[in-house]
Amino acid sequence: MGMHSWGPKSLLDTARLTLTFSSRLRKKHQDSHGLWKHEAMQKYLETLSKEYQRVSHLLNAGSISDFEEKSLKRRHADLSPVASVFQEIKEAEREVQELEAMCKELDSRDEKQLLELALEEKETLDKKINTLCKKLFQNLVPKEKYDGSPVILEVTAGRTTGGDICQQFTKEMFEMYQNYADYKSWTFDILNYTPAEIGGLHHAAAQISGDDVYRHLKYEGGTHRVQRIPETGLSSRMQRIHTGTMTVIVLPQPEEVDIKVEPKDLRIDTFRAKGAGGQHVNKTDSAVRIVHLPTGLTVECQQERSQQMNREIALRALRAKLYQQVVEKQLSQEQSARKLQLGTRAQSERIRTYNFTQDRVTDHRISYDARNIKEILSGKEALDKLINRLLEFAEVEALTEYLENLQSLERGGS
Repeated sequence: MGMHSWGPKSLLDTARLTLTFSSRLRKKHQDSHGLWKHEAMQKYLETLSKEYQRVSHLLNAGSISDFEEKSLKRRHADLSPVASVFQEIKEAEREVQELEAMCKELDSRDEKQLLELALEEKETLDKKINTLCKKLFQNLVPKEKYDGSPVILEVTAGRTTGGDICQQFTKEMFEMYQNYADYKSWTFDILNYTPAEIGGLHHAAAQISGDDVYRHLKYEGGTHRVQRIPETGLSSRMQRIHTGTMTVIVLPQPEEVDIKVEPKDLRIDTFRAKGAGGQHVNKTDSAVRIVHLPTGLTVECQQERSQQMNREIALRALRAKLYQQVVEKQLSQEQSARKLQLGTRAQSERIRTYNFTQDRVTDHRISYDARNIKEILSGKEALDKLINRLLEFAEVEALTEYLENLQSLERGGS
């Protein structure tokens, strides 16, 4: 649901808050439970709860017009999940308070076992409250327009001095997202695949479809840095650590992209497919490259054996890229563009570092470290955990900013 319209405008809706990954990140970031304790959050939730009760009463009374009833039912549906979880948290907190009061009275040795049971139950309730807080904030933060959209994901190797570290890392990253798509039961269709000479990957793109694909992958866009000792060459013998980068771009692909592409603005080239991992290698010029002359945007597709099918997929990808430019322009004009996907490949703009010598993955935006790089690169539970941490951070950050704006309004109005 969207945030409740409180004050002159719904600040979260008008600002179209997403996640701030920039130098102005707060030093004292709160977790879900911490934000729940925020006085402004409690006040805001009490307001929503009272509104839910009022709307429920009006609907039950039945003395309203059909138009009012339709509007109230829509609002009731929006408020219902928030009000429900809010009451669940309140009830769980009351149980915790009762347990804490009981624990203070359990001092004798004979009651030691009962005390241990009470503390175990309290720990279970604390975990429940934390889970409910996350659920509450997911309901409070409005879903972004394209969260449910499929995406086009592109990976491109950066440059480094010596060795093929960037190309190898790019291949591992592409395979990681392919495995993650399988883990999430999404479809992963390779659009193009340009392998490097020594087993790595220069560039590849895929269309990924399924439930909430863009929501989960939208924060993967940016520069990823790798630090490792190459497996071959002089550096491997000298045990020298090399640093390289690769970039990920994630473009939402709405089902209906209303972007007109004039044939005269296109240059269409055909070439022989180079193969994609274990896939076929064509003996005919079935691969298609389309250049949009006015913008210089280029897309390729060599997924299918049919040149016509590759052309249709490439055109769809081109429309998605042109659509993305429109979206970014609109956000920029509203002064609310969040640079989640960085425009250059400079290492200073890295979003995540994969340090193989220390077996550590660091997401610099949320100061989060994860051990066991192989588990992350396998594209399963460990990567899903990292991505969910990013999503939780996004929700808490958006709500924190919203509450700060509310407090500013209150101070200004007082």
